[in-house]
Amino acid sequence: MSRSLRHGALAATALVFPIAALSACSAGNDAQTLQVRPDNAATAVDNIKIQNLNIITQPEADAEGPAVVAATLFNDGTKQEVVEKIALPGTGTTVKLQAAKGKGPLVVPAGGRVVIGGKNNASAVIEDGRKAGANGNVQPVAFTFSETGDIELGAAIVPATSFFEGFGPSALPSPEPTPSKSASRTPGESESPSGTATPTGEATTG
Repeated sequence: MSRSLRHGALAATALVFPIAALSACSAGNDAQTLQVRPDNAATAVDNIKIQNLNIITQPEADAEGPAVVAATLFNDGTKQEVVEKIALPGTGTTVKLQAAKGKGPLVVPAGGRVVIGGKNNASAVIEDGRKAGANGNVQPVAFTFSETGDIELGAAIVPATSFFEGFGPSALPSPEPTPSKSASRTPGESESPSGTATPTGEATTG
């Protein structure tokens, strides 16, 4: 086979793979969560496969709040893998990991998968969403697994709209109200000159 024909065959194979993967995933449980989109980052190293990797920011470009890493992790090995860390190289920010049930390490079971992002799934939160980068850019994301080690690949940065709406971060909570003037007084301090305070802080008027 000539070199040009070999290249053509490889290109055709690369185009067929996302379609086959999409068909396979759509037949499983929670098909939307597992859906493989051709424009999403994916890779495989040893027994670990990472699919549907994105960094999802706030829906509004100027909104303050966290961002999240969303991905589906597959473990084809015979040992469980613990996601020890997810980092964004070059940003100086940290990613907070939490298992789906809220306690314990983020574990990818042997022969199983873990979905990061979305309701009732594990989460990977970037507390300062602006450090994740600008929408439309690609940010390297480094995963550290207990058995496989480090895997790094680029993730598209997208807002939590359209397809990504259900997988995005929650808005930054509103600041707590500052204590009122009366609430900030020391015990026993009266609110007005005409009032006197008892030791218990209950004011009486003369």
